[in-house]
Amino acid sequence: MYKRREYVELYEKDLAKWALLRNVNTVVKQSTLLPGDYVWLDLKTGREFEVPIGAVVKLCDSGQIQVLDDEGNEHWISPQNASNIKPMHPTSIHGVEDMIRLGDLNEAGILRNLLIRYREKLIYTYTGSILVAVNPYQVLPIYTADQIRLYTNKKIGEMPPHIFAIADNCYFNMQRNNRDQCCIISGESGAGKTESTKLILQFLAAISGQHSWIEQQVLEANPILEAFGNAKTIRNDNSSRFGKYIDIHFNKRGAIEGAKIEQYLLEKSRVCRQAHDERNYHVFYCMLKGMTADEKKKLGLSKATDYTYLTMGNCTVCDGRDDMKEYSNIRSAMKVLMFTDKEYWEISKLLAAILHMGNLRYEARTYDNLDACEVVRSPHLTTAATLLEVDGKDLMNCLTSRTLITRGETVSTPLSMEQARDVRDAFVKGIYGRLFVWIVEKINAAIYKPASSQPKVLRRSIGLLDIFGFENFTVNSFEQLCINFANENLQQFFVRHVFKLEQEEYNLENINWQHIEFTDNQDALDMIAIKPMNIISLIDEESKFPRVRTLRWWWWGGQGTYTRGRSQGRHPSKVNTVKMLEFADLSL
Repeated sequence: MYKRREYVELYEKDLAKWALLRNVNTVVKQSTLLPGDYVWLDLKTGREFEVPIGAVVKLCDSGQIQVLDDEGNEHWISPQNASNIKPMHPTSIHGVEDMIRLGDLNEAGILRNLLIRYREKLIYTYTGSILVAVNPYQVLPIYTADQIRLYTNKKIGEMPPHIFAIADNCYFNMQRNNRDQCCIISGESGAGKTESTKLILQFLAAISGQHSWIEQQVLEANPILEAFGNAKTIRNDNSSRFGKYIDIHFNKRGAIEGAKIEQYLLEKSRVCRQAHDERNYHVFYCMLKGMTADEKKKLGLSKATDYTYLTMGNCTVCDGRDDMKEYSNIRSAMKVLMFTDKEYWEISKLLAAILHMGNLRYEARTYDNLDACEVVRSPHLTTAATLLEVDGKDLMNCLTSRTLITRGETVSTPLSMEQARDVRDAFVKGIYGRLFVWIVEKINAAIYKPASSQPKVLRRSIGLLDIFGFENFTVNSFEQLCINFANENLQQFFVRHVFKLEQEEYNLENINWQHIEFTDNQDALDMIAIKPMNIISLIDEESKFPRVRTLRWWWWGGQGTYTRGRSQGRHPSKVNTVKMLEFADLSL
């Protein structure tokens, strides 16, 4: 989490001291190790993400050193491998609240510091103005009303690290400096970003000192957005499959007077297919569990296991989630946010229609030597047409044929069975995507209050950016590429402020310190999206060709040169391939 602010006075006067501490290991010669000393142990296993781990010396005997690492494993270090251990800086032994104070300010030092604190149930740690949170996967008693009071109107550093400290710093900086604030929440899938957003909203609603209806409406937006935009993945039972930016508006007294939500990059492909052990969006399962028998009968619905779109991941139940209770929460939140009973029922009809569409079956046909297909007559087609309020024959024609209008003439051509399935899936993805946008607009209509036209009326805001998590699957869809690209851009934002700008400041002040090496992925980002030639533009060009299902792209020689092969496996000739990126399911 990152929030722009002035440096805490504590660090301004001690920058040179901390820079000196970070370089102690480079100027102090390695001394003789004694039992009880802490060291860094480099196992040199050759694994991709290997870093040295912490260890304590247990025995020095006959030139060999016995150490016990942080994972409880014993190692004997021979004199020939003495270079595998290095003394640990005192600040890394028991951990620090702010990792700027670490003498071993490197990947190993940061990871060990987080591990030590995590084992003590201290899940929050500062890195200057950034708060690092490690998901405990359990409810900790650290978010009570007493905790809110403890962190109110405190500078960062006065109290132990906490997400409430970041929220408080946002709020009072906005009040004192009369400037809008922004808090960015980033991390991999399952890191706790969505819960962190809700905690910040909880703190801001409490600290504004006015428990109004609008505050309740802002908080009640979360259950609805999670139901329609979150799903169970292999890494997270409540993974956000869209990004959102919440702008919370405050009046001159500091009370919440409204908010506005922006959504982007909803993972629409999840409606039609899910990976193994994953679920579709929560709302489908909640609806089937929470609706009354009469409501389900009107919509032609049964249980989750009866629908193709809900069983592709072979997972219809999520441990730890009560779908029936969640449905009740969704209905309550909709009432708070002024959804009428008619609007709720129309939403239910669209969701039910999507499920029925997924159960349609096709049979291959041949007309005039052209591949064609027909929808097998079934109750699902009739029910879907009724729920969508369209004629059944018209719906079947749209799903099995393509119509082109050229120079005033209409040409209709049949679709093969594979093409018809793609059309069906694209249709339901379009329905769900538009439904989600409408729901967000409906929420905004309830919580958004336009700014006053009077110049003397001042309104400030705090923005919360909650981005979906980085994930890497066996086969990554184009949507996942976009999600990971957005995450990597945010990572560059952190890198710029944590490393690049800080080190430039040190150089300007002529502080004697050791330059920190870090991974800069700007070249990879440029390869994907920098104009005029990039992977995105090439995918856009290639996807205009018919029958494009899977594209493979090769980038070789570090020259920024690309070639492309069709899904049949055509490989570039006379090329030494060093990297391959595969994007599946580019068709609409």
